[in-house]
Amino acid sequence: MGLVWTAAASSPRDKRDDEKHDGLIFGTVWDRNNQPVYGVRVRIRRASEKKARWEVYSNHVGEFEQLVPAGQYVVWADVKRPKKAKKGDQSNHWSPPQVTLQVQNDVRVNIGLHLTE
Repeated sequence: MGLVWTAAASSPRDKRDDEKHDGLIFGTVWDRNNQPVYGVRVRIRRASEKKARWEVYSNHVGEFEQLVPAGQYVVWADVKRPKKAKKGDQSNHWSPPQVTLQVQNDVRVNIGLHLTE
């Protein structure tokens, strides 16, 4: 005589089936020498909005990720203005590196933010 194992073929319904499926923004922050940068604040907003809705920080290998609903987004590294770029100086316009992207449901979008200063 031996032991016989049987398994039930029923599986519980996954809760995520009823939830809205999100897309994933995944990126890496690089310095001007193409090295990953740790601890950079990355802000994300819908393209139609003015203020950031999400804020994440790059990890030890420069990577960050954020789940977002489908739509168009602007992603940027929130870094300080260089000293040589004064607010009132019209000849030296400076803005943080930013990327505009389209996110679809259940899709991972990969981006890179390159810091130039």
